[in-house]
Amino acid sequence: MQRVVIDLPYRFIPPRYSRFWHWGVRKILPRQLRREYGITGVECLGVEKLRASIEAGHGIILAPNHCRPCDPMVMDSLAAAAHRPFHIIASWHVFMQSRMQHFMLPRLGGFSVYREGMDRESLKCAVNLVSDGTHPLVIFPEGVITRCNDRLANLMDGPSFIARAAAKQRKQGNVVIHPVFIRYFFEGNLHDTVLPVVEDIERRLTWQPQSHLGLRERIARTGEALLALKELEHLGQTRSGHLADRLNHLQNHLLSPMEDEWAGSRHDGDAVTRIKRLRAAILPDLVNGDLSEEERSSRWRRLSDLYLVQQLDGYPGDYFEDLTPERVLETVERYEEDLTDIARPHFPIRAILTVGDAIEVPAARTKTPDADPVTREIRKSLERMLLETRSLRRKQATGTHLE
Repeated sequence: MQRVVIDLPYRFIPPRYSRFWHWGVRKILPRQLRREYGITGVECLGVEKLRASIEAGHGIILAPNHCRPCDPMVMDSLAAAAHRPFHIIASWHVFMQSRMQHFMLPRLGGFSVYREGMDRESLKCAVNLVSDGTHPLVIFPEGVITRCNDRLANLMDGPSFIARAAAKQRKQGNVVIHPVFIRYFFEGNLHDTVLPVVEDIERRLTWQPQSHLGLRERIARTGEALLALKELEHLGQTRSGHLADRLNHLQNHLLSPMEDEWAGSRHDGDAVTRIKRLRAAILPDLVNGDLSEEERSSRWRRLSDLYLVQQLDGYPGDYFEDLTPERVLETVERYEEDLTDIARPHFPIRAILTVGDAIEVPAARTKTPDADPVTREIRKSLERMLLETRSLRRKQATGTHLE
């Protein structure tokens, strides 16, 4: 389990933007993106839309999709193209990974939010930054890293809520949200890239190398084995049927008993919402330190199960059926990350950032029986850009045949 939950008292980490540190990091960022994430180039489209909002003096929120851990670093290329640094809101656990990150992230414009509870300081900071309008604020509305570049998860209402609060606070000028779609294109030899990862996973499963099979079937069988192991662990037996149904059954098997115990038998919402609700109930006593060792161990097991649910939610049941080089790479990367907590970088990957049209946000919400209308507009824009950027794919020269 990655360290996404911290059992320490939360302290808000405010932004302390430093032009000096930002300049220094920007100098080394391309090398870091290549070495750690395989990103060899970043292209920004529609920058003029963002520049127009900056020149108009609007308070600005940028709402990108979030499919890879490097998304915040890739967004700095858009900041450079717009000639304006960004603030970015990030989960507190990101700041707690190391002393270096704790020091650097605020100086690059980042500030924390506590996902396991109400964080009024973070909310106030976000509203003030957008109201001030000096720097755009980046918020990832999916809330988690999906590793699904060709599909959007459910969007949270945080960007629209903050934008409305900032619009109420602003004395003049508008508040706008620019959706931003980040698309990654793998441009190397797919077969040679993913085969070593698949072979490593087969060895972990104590299998002989399945070299008699095509790569597509090897990847599918590996995924089947990994899911079956988790079904045996938690259900006591493997299941048959469609992958999406099996994933959903296992998630509910893990979530429902915890919800009966910790959430007043509430089972509504998507997986991310349900996980957040349960973490918020389970974590406080761990932070306070008033539990026996047996109870602490029990709660950490529950948090580990919630992490598993979050990882299972990242596997759309039909995602591997429509094969593209990127979908194959994402699937294999997720296998490795779920087994080891780390996915090795793969080269070369090109990133394209597309800025959507500004969505003006009024101070008052239009009353509708459906979802938040601004969130709905953000999603429509991102989905439109998702479809448009598919046509930007370059033909893969080699290594895309998986049979």
